[in-house]
Amino acid sequence: MTPPQARGKQANGGFLGWVSRQQWILSVGVILIVWQLAAAHYDAEIILPYPAATLKALAAALVDPETLINLGITLGRVLTGFAYALIIGVPLGMAMGASKKVRRVVSPIVDSVRQVPIMAWVPLTIVWFGLGDGPTLFLITMVGVFPILLSTIAGVDNISPDFFHAARSMGASKGSIIKNVVIPAAGPDILTGARLAMSAGWMSVI
Repeated sequence: MTPPQARGKQANGGFLGWVSRQQWILSVGVILIVWQLAAAHYDAEIILPYPAATLKALAAALVDPETLINLGITLGRVLTGFAYALIIGVPLGMAMGASKKVRRVVSPIVDSVRQVPIMAWVPLTIVWFGLGDGPTLFLITMVGVFPILLSTIAGVDNISPDFFHAARSMGASKGSIIKNVVIPAAGPDILTGARLAMSAGWMSVI
């Protein structure tokens, strides 16, 4: 490669690297420009307010004590439902991943419940739990438990049988195998399911 070609390649690489680093800024800028043009086209604050007006209203809401209280209540509901989903999804997923008998019994139930649209549960939850936090917590748990459950099953399925053979050959108990083999090996998949469950929880509470 000649020196001019090398310099040209380095320059192109530097420009592309700069674009990659600034990509999120460019994306936000494009969104704001399109938003501004769309708002100017409609010219109706009720239909589509301008970005500046929206940011001003957002800033006012963030310093409003009532808004902060409501955000705290919402966060508490999401975290509580997420905790319930973890408590249900992780142990059940480990049991289904480790035992074919458990999977054969539980899988039809799980698959049937998964097919029910989340909105179809709303009338039932109101009948079961009333109009308090119960329906919200139930729905957050429902949308969160399946990503955690399926990710946990996948994590346990992906563990090499050699790990279990090695642990048993050293006299490890079932509890020790779960603690020192299953949880560390399936941990990344469980965390992936937890991340998806948290996102689904926020979407459902909104």
